Amino acid sequence: MNIWIVHSWIKKIHWVRVAVLCLLLTHLCIPIRPALAVPLATDTDVIIDVGHGGIDGGTTFGTLYEKDINLIIANKLYKELTRQGLAVIVDRTGDHALSDHNQWLKNPSRHRRDLAQRKQLANELHPKLMVSLHVNWSKRPIHRGPLVMHQNTELSVFLAEMIQNSMNRLFNTRKLAIHGKPFYLLNHTTCPTVIVEMGYISNIEDRNRLTTTKGQDAITKSISEGIMEFLAMLETYQKADEAN
Repeated sequence: MNIWIVHSWIKKIHWVRVAVLCLLLTHLCIPIRPALAVPLATDTDVIIDVGHGGIDGGTTFGTLYEKDINLIIANKLYKELTRQGLAVIVDRTGDHALSDHNQWLKNPSRHRRDLAQRKQLANELHPKLMVSLHVNWSKRPIHRGPLVMHQNTELSVFLAEMIQNSMNRLFNTRKLAIHGKPFYLLNHTTCPTVIVEMGYISNIEDRNRLTTTKGQDAITKSISEGIMEFLAMLETYQKADEAN
């Protein structure tokens, strides 16, 4: 594998990983290539999961509802990714709860039916990736910035880090993507999936970015750039697999 490809991945990884990989490259002369489970060919590139909806407003600030912000940015992200030539599906295009469409799960919990409906769509379509859009909240208004959570899989980690790095540049933050261990969607989807907390509605700076056209467009662009970078990496892996 060309060394420039390795370096392009290394730049996106936590500095500890960088140190280990550089040591191996320099002193052991071992070709480095993570053993990733590359997804099979699929007609769907991206599923955009629009958090909350309908009776479930998500987090709030005054008259602002997370569900509405999620939907606005999801629609913008859909347009941007399709402009890039991707096959994209949005699982909520209006203000409704996905639990309303779930007639197959006999569970009294509306919340569980909602999450199961989102999971089922991804597992049936087998997209290259799934991005779940959300807005954060804290009782301390000083808390700000994006946070991306990933599954316990290598591909999900790469996707999360690429989106996190892209959004960090926009928000001027240095946060690291984290393992979203307790989250249903991350534990039950088979495709690379991440949850993107796009900022804190409780912080004035983040709130202005989340609720203005200019800010929403910037968030959309940063998420899109992270996704496109991940798909480019995925394509490189697939070509290498085909060549072997």
